Amino acid sequence: MSQNIKLNIGCAARPLQGYINIDIDTIDQIKDRYPHLHFPADLTIHNYDIFNLPFSDGSISEIKADSLVEHLPFVDEPKFFYEVKRVLKAGGIFEFSTPDFEDAVRLWLHAKDEWKDFYRNDIEAIEQEHWFGQYSYSTDNRWGYLMAMLFGSQNGEGQFHKNCYTIPKIRAILKHIDFEDLKMSHYRWKGNRDLMIFVKARKKETARI
Repeated sequence: MSQNIKLNIGCAARPLQGYINIDIDTIDQIKDRYPHLHFPADLTIHNYDIFNLPFSDGSISEIKADSLVEHLPFVDEPKFFYEVKRVLKAGGIFEFSTPDFEDAVRLWLHAKDEWKDFYRNDIEAIEQEHWFGQYSYSTDNRWGYLMAMLFGSQNGEGQFHKNCYTIPKIRAILKHIDFEDLKMSHYRWKGNRDLMIFVKARKKETARI
């Protein structure tokens, strides 16, 4: 009987039932970062190397990776996409999301240039939405939450943005690794923040090794 193995890579505070949840942080680190969230007592977070996953070629049915690829350095970008290709079955589904960099740059160009304060990531600052003294998630000032949209929140090892994506770039990558573009759409991160590109793709049955 064939297995239906599904991976949720870079799960952070978004673990999914029925998936193998993978993240750079341990479950204890995730709980510390998100003290207001409840996690199942039996939740397991696997700290696998995402560039060398412990799964055989063509053994995975589905991979999810929400808000992950923008955290990959340029040299690691191809490693990740080719590793996804390696472990997915022919016809397997790859879903991921990433900030729309074109939208973030457009916001930056039209925002006010009024610096107010240095960055803080202490508990009080996080609770009060400090964001360089803006005290909101507004994107009407260059030196506020817009900085996090471009460079990441930078409040942990994996919270730096090191790459960027647009829809044309994503389509070109999918073609390059023999994936079919099934769906692309937009949504707001956490309902009202970064404009995200959602991608659903499928590994071609005739994909090259």
